[in-house]
Amino acid sequence: MLLAWIAPAAIWLLVHFTAEACRKGNVPARKLPRGAAEICDKGNMTANTAAYVQPGTSITLSCQLKPLRYTEHCRTAIFLNSSELISNYSSSVSTEFPVHTYGKHMFTCKIVCEYKKKLICGIDIESGNPPDEPRNVSCIQHGADGHPTCTWNKGRLTYINTTYVILLSNGTDVLCVSEESLNKNIGSLALSKLNFDSTYTVVVAASNELGSAFSQPLVFMLIDIVKPHPPNFLVEFENSSATNCTFFWHDEAQARHCRLRYRPLTRQAWSTVECLNSEKCSLYGLEPHTTYEFQVSCKIHPERGLWSNWTTYQRQTPEAVPTGLLDVWYRQQDVDSQRQNISLFWKALSSSEARGRILRYAVTFEALDRRSAPAGEAHRTTQTSYTRVTPRVGYRITVTAENSRGRSPPASVVTNPGTQDLPPPQKVSTVAMGNGSILVRWKPPARSAASISGYVVEWADAQRNTRPEPHPAWAKLPVSNLSAVIAEHIKDNTCYQISVFALYRDRAGQAASVRGYSRAKAPSAGPQMYATSQANGISVSWEEIPAHHQRGCITGYRLYLQKKDGQAAPNVYTVSNVTAQRWLYLPDLQPGQHYALWMTASTAAGEGPGGNSELLCLESAGDWMTVVLTCSFFILSACICSVPPARKVLQSLLSALMPQWQSKAIPDPANATWAKNYMSMKAELSLPSSGFLHSTGSFEEPETTEVEETFVKTDPLALRDKLLFGSVGNGDWALERGSGQEEPEYKALPGTADGEVYEQQLPDLYKRMAVEVTEQTQTVPEYIANPATDTATAYLPPVAGTTEDLPQLECDPLSVFPTTFLTPVLSYEGTLTLDTVKINRSSFTR
Repeated sequence: MLLAWIAPAAIWLLVHFTAEACRKGNVPARKLPRGAAEICDKGNMTANTAAYVQPGTSITLSCQLKPLRYTEHCRTAIFLNSSELISNYSSSVSTEFPVHTYGKHMFTCKIVCEYKKKLICGIDIESGNPPDEPRNVSCIQHGADGHPTCTWNKGRLTYINTTYVILLSNGTDVLCVSEESLNKNIGSLALSKLNFDSTYTVVVAASNELGSAFSQPLVFMLIDIVKPHPPNFLVEFENSSATNCTFFWHDEAQARHCRLRYRPLTRQAWSTVECLNSEKCSLYGLEPHTTYEFQVSCKIHPERGLWSNWTTYQRQTPEAVPTGLLDVWYRQQDVDSQRQNISLFWKALSSSEARGRILRYAVTFEALDRRSAPAGEAHRTTQTSYTRVTPRVGYRITVTAENSRGRSPPASVVTNPGTQDLPPPQKVSTVAMGNGSILVRWKPPARSAASISGYVVEWADAQRNTRPEPHPAWAKLPVSNLSAVIAEHIKDNTCYQISVFALYRDRAGQAASVRGYSRAKAPSAGPQMYATSQANGISVSWEEIPAHHQRGCITGYRLYLQKKDGQAAPNVYTVSNVTAQRWLYLPDLQPGQHYALWMTASTAAGEGPGGNSELLCLESAGDWMTVVLTCSFFILSACICSVPPARKVLQSLLSALMPQWQSKAIPDPANATWAKNYMSMKAELSLPSSGFLHSTGSFEEPETTEVEETFVKTDPLALRDKLLFGSVGNGDWALERGSGQEEPEYKALPGTADGEVYEQQLPDLYKRMAVEVTEQTQTVPEYIANPATDTATAYLPPVAGTTEDLPQLECDPLSVFPTTFLTPVLSYEGTLTLDTVKINRSSFTR
């Protein structure tokens, strides 16, 4: 035991002294004595320390000029770099300077004469650290034919020139090799090729002007530091099994011991296998259709030496027959009394269950009643859902997954047209768990649970509950579970419709549904409201709030009703049945009062803002009564007039109530004497002169009399007949009955110069003429008498042959020409014809 310590110690002493000799051989020949000094031509500069010092050393610097002639205005100064430290007007100067920083300090002595400086001498002082002991010395050789390389940690920085030497000894000879690396922290040195059977000792020596240090000796054989190159290998899988494989590798002849590790890419942990003295290795129990990462490393000796770097290789294992059982769920809906729609959904197998790429799914319908459909009717699809319309009978449906190696075990469900005999679970409730999860709890169905094989919890967004998603979310649970935490596809601030089914031997019973949420906030908007006023109340309906504004499950609505004056607090109506009721009637309101309405919605987190507002006013009862009575009167009148006997009685009653003059006979203008005379005398129309003109002695054309036109609005009942004038040359006259309710219309006389046709109302013209002689007003006769014949009527006859076309008069005519018009206003005598009378059309107004 003592001998084991003596040999390394002796080797270390030998290397130590050898290293000292190597170090001394590398020291520069010129070395400053203790107390550095520089001698120059014009003077000397000295320091009381060596040229290399450690930080914290105080240096005394001196400058002595040689006897030369200088002017008395010059002074001697010491500078550090370009900064002046001290000066005086003498031939020598001295100062003390403490060193606090690392690196080179340049001190100079100069003569300063006014604005000029002359360099006399200078000295450099370097500040640094002595070397630390080299640590972590290691040597390595890459491959059996390489060269060793030794590395070590230098320790702290020295800031001055430091030499590192490797002393390599095989027990008899010592080799000194200087460092070639310039790295400040890590030293590195390549050695010559070593003997495989020899034992070597390595010591790293470091030295500078402030000291030296040696590392601990490293003793090794070449087998201990050789690191083989990474091996080359390949993997072969057995045809009969996808879980077994064999590795083959090739390495240097000396590397016989190897190790293998592998893992699926989806995992972090490695599985390791060591193979001794062999170039192949077998693995068992790998996962099919899984990509593995394989790594192999080798070394020369099982107990000594270094492991090679890992060689990495990736390979996917072959496929195998699927082993997983599909999780199948279904929905059933009647199309009519003879058919039903069955929708199947299933979850894809995990990679470990699929054991390969699933190519297709096989769906088989087997009717429970063999007479209704063929047995074992199979359908294939690449989707994870399948929908089919089938006869309305019960089925056993199986679904399997297929890959290139085979088919998974069949998963089956049983459907039946009715579920009334299969009661749902009881007391289903939810608890908000937050973080995207909901706790669902329930009690077993009312009947015995002996026939129950499990439960199914299904959930969907409540906003999409009316239109099922292509792939609903569900979870199957054993019969012992009466609660479940659902977290798949669950989002905060969203309401979900959750249903729980009991499975009766793979057949789902009735569902018990409840609403739930993970986390809720107050709604961000109110509902859209529509209000309609009625007899004594208001009918209100509203729409559901959009899903992104609900932010949870709506627990209730509040309707606010406030009078327009706003002085009193609004009345609040609460609606708690949010899923079924979306209307409300507000009775017993005040007619004629203005009301403002708005609505809010609430979740478990609180009440949200109001939606749109409506301003309504209820009609008063009097207004409604007036409208009803008026409508009733017109409807009753229409009904009475539509019956002939009732219409006759009504006419008789109206005739008795009308004035007597309305019942007088209406004369026929065609029977007038004046009209008969006109028919016999077509050449000209003559009237007795006694009525219109004074007698004259000649038949010369009388002087034209201009008649001024004045329109006087008369009572429509007093003037009901209108005169229509045609061409003057023809003497065509016509009577037209005027409307009893409208203003009288007039026809203007045509002008004789241009032949244009004008309309003018003659009754007012003659009234204007009558006004001028109002002093001689006489009683107006019922008819206008002819001056020659008292029995002649004053109506102008129609054109011959057109009597039948004239309308019949329906009321008694009133006098158009008053008796005062017959006074001798005009100066003409004799017969008055239309050719004699000329009326200036400029006096007529259109």
